[in-house]
Amino acid sequence: QVQLVESGGGFVQPGGSLRLSCAAFGFAAKDHAVTWFRQAPGKEREGISCITAGDGSTKYADSVKGRFTISKDNAKNTVYLQMNSLKPEDTAVYYCATALAWMCIPGLEGYDYWGQGTQVTVSS
Repeated sequence: QVQLVESGGGFVQPGGSLRLSCAAFGFAAKDHAVTWFRQAPGKEREGISCITAGDGSTKYADSVKGRFTISKDNAKNTVYLQMNSLKPEDTAVYYCATALAWMCIPGLEGYDYWGQGTQVTVSS
């Protein structure tokens, strides 16, 4: 059974850092792309970063490029999102998801498997 479990969210001051984890069960993260999404109150869910299968190529939304880094540990079957220089506008529930595809898929269509989400709050 495919399952994704996020952890690592919390409360942080502007400029701070957090590392989110996405533990994968029932499939091999090394063979499937995993995407991080976020949804702020009153806003649509948006994809912010993705890591492909194989060589682990990465993609980032402009809003997080240069501040966030996605990576994966194949031995632990876990995908990470290192978030630095956090801003209040990064406040959202963060989700990881997979379409069980090799490459990253744009948009929300095709993502059949989602984690439960983890709250990130950036505030002074």
